[in-house]
Amino acid sequence: MSLQLKPRIEPKTLIYRKKQPLYYLSKRLFDIAVSASVLLLFAPLILIGALLVKLTSPGPAFYKAKRAGLGGKPFYMLKIRSMYVNSDTVDRRITEKNDSRITPVGAILRKLKIDELPQFWNVLTGDMSIIGPRPEDWDLVEKYYTPEQRLTLEIVPGLASITDLNWYPDITYHHPCPAGVSAQEDYIQRHLPIIIDEAFNYMEQQSFLFDLKLMVQIALAILMYSWAPPKRQRVSLSDTAS
Repeated sequence: MSLQLKPRIEPKTLIYRKKQPLYYLSKRLFDIAVSASVLLLFAPLILIGALLVKLTSPGPAFYKAKRAGLGGKPFYMLKIRSMYVNSDTVDRRITEKNDSRITPVGAILRKLKIDELPQFWNVLTGDMSIIGPRPEDWDLVEKYYTPEQRLTLEIVPGLASITDLNWYPDITYHHPCPAGVSAQEDYIQRHLPIIIDEAFNYMEQQSFLFDLKLMVQIALAILMYSWAPPKRQRVSLSDTAS
């Protein structure tokens, strides 16, 4: 089974963008400066979160999620563990609403996004960038991506993406999983094509100024919608059709 979605960008466009060394250099320097600052500033919060996980649930404090990185090469994205150990099976890679696998402490960490903070280490080491398409689960990429859709792996994945802005807080909020359908099946059939399409959208527009614009808009969305949830968008068949 493959996702039916037309690529919105030609390979020659990617080759052209790869020949913009100034953009990628400035992007990388910015990533290093921001990630190092965040890690230093929030190190106590990360340590407190990790300690709470360790004290309240058996297993490691941190979780390493296998993701598809630049060029399709695998890397391990770091998070503070928010689920019970060995609950992330291959058929349940997508978190469900009121997921029973999430620990009580993990639920708080997720709500406050504290569990995501270790990903700044992935940014610092170069596996991720501050802005870019969100890194997809390795197994889902290997099983479902077509060669055309793998073009989205030709840029470094990001901590925040254009999808976070256009579908804030996430696509599941706008399109809850229908009754009788597993969260993973719904994600693969309905949400993943939209995420891939948004990745192509970013690749067509990427520039340092565009990255800065996205960061500001995402920050404003978080501040604004923390008080008043956004209006739900309708996810129609045309959103995922080729």
